[in-house]
Amino acid sequence: MHLSIKRLLPFLLLVLVVSGCASNGIYRNEFSNCIVSQPLACEDHAIQLHHANSDQEYLLGFVEIDDQGQLRNRKQMQALLDELYTMAANESLLINVFVHGWHHNAKPQDPNVESFKGSLAQLSELENRLAAAQGKQPRKVVGVYVGWRGESIDVPYLNNITFWDRKSTAQEVGHLGMDELLLKLEEISNVKNTLDPPIKSRLVIVGHSFGGAAVYSATSQILASRFVDSRENKNVNDTAKGFGDLVVLLNPAFEALRYGPLFDLAQARCSYFLEQQPRLVILTSEADKATKYLFPLGRIFSTFFETHGPTNRDNCHRPVSYQEGAADRSTVGHFKPLLTHELHLASQAKQATYAEVVDVWRQQQVGGVQQYGATELIHLDKTVARNPYLNVKVDKRLIKDHNDVFGEEILQFLRQLIVISTQE
Repeated sequence: MHLSIKRLLPFLLLVLVVSGCASNGIYRNEFSNCIVSQPLACEDHAIQLHHANSDQEYLLGFVEIDDQGQLRNRKQMQALLDELYTMAANESLLINVFVHGWHHNAKPQDPNVESFKGSLAQLSELENRLAAAQGKQPRKVVGVYVGWRGESIDVPYLNNITFWDRKSTAQEVGHLGMDELLLKLEEISNVKNTLDPPIKSRLVIVGHSFGGAAVYSATSQILASRFVDSRENKNVNDTAKGFGDLVVLLNPAFEALRYGPLFDLAQARCSYFLEQQPRLVILTSEADKATKYLFPLGRIFSTFFETHGPTNRDNCHRPVSYQEGAADRSTVGHFKPLLTHELHLASQAKQATYAEVVDVWRQQQVGGVQQYGATELIHLDKTVARNPYLNVKVDKRLIKDHNDVFGEEILQFLRQLIVISTQE
């Protein structure tokens, strides 16, 4: 009897895995614009208008990508782009892209979808207050939720084994379908700007966990190219350009070694202008066990036959040394040699106007502390002031674990970063 059970175990395990496979289809298969109201949730629609005619109004669009990095339906993306092109021809936009991570997708009621909605409503309210203070028309807030299969098995506990499978998928998502989407969204954000409007359209991209890895795959080469090309008339340095206006990675799950070239690029520039804005911000919680422990465990086996050597840099008299093997096994936010800042909870929240927030960024000092609302950003004296690439270790009181990235203090800090990076 016991022998029969043992023989059946592999089969039973296979049945459990197959029956627990996460859905692999499209969730938002209606491509017309739907106005969300009390009786009409518009959950099947890829384009949704929320809080119409209020200070919290925003447009939310969904673009879904499959495991091979291909768009699940090009008509879904094109319908959203057509809607945004029409809007951009008539008014300025503040476009916010969110790419979710492990264990999430574009399913209605997914916690990331709901948190993104709340963030957009708050951002729209903030944009309306800022515009009123400046005597200008507010930008229309647009959210683009990029959905992919964040786990291939949805059985509790067993789904943790999908970590390395989803890592590979995230890189496919970033290299293929997402590139086109982000480049076209950037083009849309520039439509009105060519006419020199009173307030310009802006594009902000946020990726969480493996979504952060996907965003980095899609944008890192473009960031490097534009940093190198940040020279006015090709003979003097200009402010370093970015992709869109700001790229934010929250608890990203990719190797520190992949970030090394961008870190070196920024380090090789010994000063930045007062007008330099942040372009890439990486925020990783010190309490994120998934990227701190689970990720390196998997990389031990996948890098076993690779060769690594030492890396030694001394750009602008700021020496950096590390072993490539350690950088290849650690995530970017848990690799001490490449960290540039720490973010802590302030002892007392400080209210500031948005113009004052911009001045705080501009007046930063090497090794100094800057307060942004309820948080303090500590410069670790590894880079010069106003370096546009920030790799930040975050206090566990602000982000308590891998998925806790929508806390009010962090959202407030991100909103202030957006204000800094999108000011005229």
